[in-house]
Amino acid sequence: MIAIIDYDAGNMKSVEKALHFLGKDYQVTDKREEILRADHVILPGVGAFGMAMEQLKERGLVEVLREVAGKGTPFLGVCLGMQLLFDESDEDPGVAGLSLLQGKIARIPTGTYEKIPHMGWNSLKITPGSRLFANVPDESFVYFVHSYYAHAHDRTAVAATTSYNTEIDAAVEKGNLFGCQFHPEKSSETGLTILRNFVNL
Repeated sequence: MIAIIDYDAGNMKSVEKALHFLGKDYQVTDKREEILRADHVILPGVGAFGMAMEQLKERGLVEVLREVAGKGTPFLGVCLGMQLLFDESDEDPGVAGLSLLQGKIARIPTGTYEKIPHMGWNSLKITPGSRLFANVPDESFVYFVHSYYAHAHDRTAVAATTSYNTEIDAAVEKGNLFGCQFHPEKSSETGLTILRNFVNL
């Protein structure tokens, strides 16, 4: 069973729809016992970093998610859910993230592409050997909606990058921890392949 974390900050319906299409059993939950029993855990997310962390704290989920990470359960953060895996964000200075991966979330700078948030399809430069991107061709396009982006301190954890005014860590992968800044559940067949790779780990 796949646990989709319910904390009033998730884009859960599209994730549910994608998992249903893949024929996978899932449960939307904020219950500790159900989360810890799950074979895989997905932390979706839309909205602000600080508010999302507050919701996780109020539901007692911060330590639960750290326990999930520590016990080796495959754990995927999507969009804001990926950002929450890191230490902190310029969006809400002083608010600590989950610190499962070391790095900081920064605002996308202005530049060639003036429109922020970054919203639309961008191609990925995929790190060879990534489990998350098995059978996904380099330069595949996926769908983004975000104004902030992660920069991982451990560059070996970066599974894919994209370019939008700056180089953006589009996906991370370290041990049982995975993250996608883009929305795989909204990224057509490429996104379904990525989700299939994750749930089949």
